[in-house]
Amino acid sequence: MTALITGASTGIGRDMAIYLSTLGYDLILVARSRDKLLKLKKLLPVRVKVIAADLSDPENAKRVYYVCRSFRVDLLVNNAGIGEVGPFEKTSLEKELNLINLNVTALHILSKLFYRRFASEGRGTILNVASSAAFYPGPLMAAYYASKAYVLNLSQSLYREAKESGNGVKISVLCPGPVQTEFNKRIGVTNSFSPASSEKVAKYAIDKTLEGKFLIIPEAKMKVSVAASSLLPAEMKSKLVYLIQKGKSPL
Repeated sequence: MTALITGASTGIGRDMAIYLSTLGYDLILVARSRDKLLKLKKLLPVRVKVIAADLSDPENAKRVYYVCRSFRVDLLVNNAGIGEVGPFEKTSLEKELNLINLNVTALHILSKLFYRRFASEGRGTILNVASSAAFYPGPLMAAYYASKAYVLNLSQSLYREAKESGNGVKISVLCPGPVQTEFNKRIGVTNSFSPASSEKVAKYAIDKTLEGKFLIIPEAKMKVSVAASSLLPAEMKSKLVYLIQKGKSPL
């Protein structure tokens, strides 16, 4: 068995790689930093292929797929993602376009190409990493929230298509709340809520994916938040998120 994980050098992606190695999965690890991937490779007791690639360039996402054509990939984990915080008129357009390219375009490319391959083979699993943000509008993090909504909606569509066609492809989507990773450090804020353990989220997500569960929400409080999102009017949801994001402290 082989799993391909993007954004595998840190955080949830790294912890998924470690946990999957304990389950006997060989790994294809993708991230920008070759050095971090090689350090991780040394820790893992399975066969590991390292691919250093900046997936914010769509051509690199395609390259990753073509490099992997000679491997039997059983599980694709689209984990790579970045954020950008601030009022929409002040945030960097360049950074937001990179965010869209990584969070949306690269995920779409890899999902598309591997879904086709998996469907032709009658097997295979795709785990897309979204966020609890996917269920809400995101004032002060507009591009990030919108990108995760795309991930969730794409995953829902693929799940239904696979189920109705009986093509053997399994789709899961992970929607965690705040997780203890380098994410907030990279965007320059501290979180308003106590973050969940990256190791626990990674293990829970993999276990539920291998069980065939579609929507994976690790924490009880996030399950309540997601359930509430369907009941709250849009105006209230946007106001709530605005207050939460405004309350975050700069690092």
